[in-house]
Amino acid sequence: MGFQAEGQRPASRPGPGTPEAQAYLRDYAALLEASPFPSLVLDHRWDVLLTNTAFRTLFQDVEPHPTALPADNFLRFVLFHPDAATVLGDHESSWCLPMLAHFADTVERHGHDHELQAIRRDIAQDPIMEAAYRHGLPHWLRTVGARAAEHDGAVRPLLHPDPRWGVTDCRIVVETTGTLQDMGCTRLTLVLRESRRRPARHQRPHRAASHLRVVHAAD
Repeated sequence: MGFQAEGQRPASRPGPGTPEAQAYLRDYAALLEASPFPSLVLDHRWDVLLTNTAFRTLFQDVEPHPTALPADNFLRFVLFHPDAATVLGDHESSWCLPMLAHFADTVERHGHDHELQAIRRDIAQDPIMEAAYRHGLPHWLRTVGARAAEHDGAVRPLLHPDPRWGVTDCRIVVETTGTLQDMGCTRLTLVLRESRRRPARHQRPHRAASHLRVVHAAD
């Protein structure tokens, strides 16, 4: 995310760890905190640099995990955390497959990145996830169209721990300032909507036994 055309990276591009970038992020955190909606800043590996209180509230009931906490790496959380489906509604089709599509595109452009390769290895170690990545994902994209994989503007279901929101939807808004783009970062905000329905029996679903069901490939 946030890369220059044709993968070009300016020589003067400041990394997120530079003093200049850190000062900018400290100030940007105040802007993030002013949003009433869950919002985060992440880099091209989906490593999370900033979150606001609304984001942390949304994921407050998520259990500890060694590598896939939502405030550490959001892609890992969506794909690998057993609690992901208790917050992200229609977890497989609305969240996992679009994230896998973005990951596949990023790996194609930045295959040398060690962190991205580590995620790719973890996908390969889960047989169902690997089948979804190699076979189910291309079939899904042909069926629904590439636009379904886009984050910006997508409306996706959520299960919010605050009963005032409950089972609801969010529209994902992707924003990248010039400075964030120079750092290879972007901001995602989940604009919450009024609750669309009440859960039938359970306020929140049980933890998933596996991260993905089988995604059928084309016959």
